[in-house]
Amino acid sequence: MKSIRQIKPWLLAGCLALFVSACATTQDEVIEDGPPTDDQTQLDGAVTQDDGSGADASGIDGGDDGGATAIADDGPMTAMEMLEKTEGALANRSIYFEFDSAKLTSESIEILEIHGNFIAGNGEVAVRLEGHADERGSREYNIALGDRRAQSVRRVLLFQGASTDQVETVSYGEEQPAVMGHNEQAWSKNRRVELIYTVN
Repeated sequence: MKSIRQIKPWLLAGCLALFVSACATTQDEVIEDGPPTDDQTQLDGAVTQDDGSGADASGIDGGDDGGATAIADDGPMTAMEMLEKTEGALANRSIYFEFDSAKLTSESIEILEIHGNFIAGNGEVAVRLEGHADERGSREYNIALGDRRAQSVRRVLLFQGASTDQVETVSYGEEQPAVMGHNEQAWSKNRRVELIYTVN
């Protein structure tokens, strides 16, 4: 009985030593694995961002660079392309007048200022100003009235910097109506100057 009682403390001490040793090994292994470092966290985050956005960290694929390249490839519009646009002031090429008048409205002047700047900035562009009148009055009077209207438009274009070589005038009087009719609705569309562009 004494020998068994003497063995028990030693056995208990041995088991305890083994248990402590095993725990220490496990703890070391956990420490070696440890939590991810800052570098690993950033790397994982970069990979996650790459997967989510479809673009790498350099930003080469897509984004601003792609748009800038597309704009550079298109280049500036030519004078012909600007004239072919169906919207904006350059697309408005008919200037209308009151009865028996060659006076421009403020709205017409604003439109013509844009045309004048465009012509001045594009030396290859020329414009013919075709003056018209409605059917009332004699043929000779309406030819003269159409010419006065064309000259009014010409002065604004030259004031904006267009050269005299780029602008010519002609009057057709009542001979080329835009709208057929014998009422104010038709006459108001026929009292006009049309800007006819050519690009050399």
